Amino acid sequence: MHAHGTAPEPGSPPEPGTRPEQGTAPERGTAGERRQDTQIGDVELVRWRTRLGRMIAAVGARLGDIVGPYATLLLTLAIGAAIAFALSLGAVGVYDAVTDEDGVAGIDRPLLDAILTIRSPGVDAVITGFTDLAGTVGMPLIAVLTLVVLGLRRRSWTPVVLIVAAGLGSLLMTVAGKVLIGRDRPPITDAVPPYEVSASFPSGHTLSAVAILGIIAYLLVLRRRSAWARALIIVAAVVASLLVAASRVYLGHHWVTDVVAGWLLGAAWLALVITAHRLYLTARLRRDEGPQAAPAEPRTTA
Repeated sequence: MHAHGTAPEPGSPPEPGTRPEQGTAPERGTAGERRQDTQIGDVELVRWRTRLGRMIAAVGARLGDIVGPYATLLLTLAIGAAIAFALSLGAVGVYDAVTDEDGVAGIDRPLLDAILTIRSPGVDAVITGFTDLAGTVGMPLIAVLTLVVLGLRRRSWTPVVLIVAAGLGSLLMTVAGKVLIGRDRPPITDAVPPYEVSASFPSGHTLSAVAILGIIAYLLVLRRRSAWARALIIVAAVVASLLVAASRVYLGHHWVTDVVAGWLLGAAWLALVITAHRLYLTARLRRDEGPQAAPAEPRTTA
């Protein structure tokens, strides 16, 4: 600990909980994660403010002591995947409750009819190109490029694990939802080609866009000191995912309730992946800097 009012010696590492000064070379590997990824603005990711959060953090910390931080991350992601699958099962009951003719799905047909009146060949072509970017080729390509760049720049497997988990989890939830619900898509006569034949619920484009763009935004925000930069990244990710959702309805490839469900399921899975990363950071600080470096209790101020 440096004396009050004195600057650290050149070349000395930053103290726990601080970030490198602007203009210095970013730290890489686990050192960079400890110094730069544990806080977003004033929010400390290794401090758990709820009773449930502290209980989960305590379990994660003990697990980290036994198997290590990375194994803790993988195990919590596996548990999260089980929870995500349970969410898909729960969505079946909720979906059945709201999609009868007198329920929320009553907006599906009227909204599609309204869209049919405003379509034009030029707009159809632009939106088709955009939705293809978020499809089975475009979104995986975005994910792979990002995980490679972040993995190499940060000299860490963590971005790779998180982005792969976000992508695979969204895929599994999409497949589970389609198999369990098996809802028909809007009629082909009301859709813009190329036509799709898989089940309509949930919108896989929307679910994966929320999960993958969300985790990429989260990873980028971790290393941004400017509040404006963080806000811009978050807004860009949210707007992009909403545009993907809207494009699926506009093209007649999904009912609006399928898209809303996909967005909510994607957000739920994203929250689970971020929680797993927070547990990893808690375990990492505890192992590398001691139990006092990653307290679960929130700070109190006078």
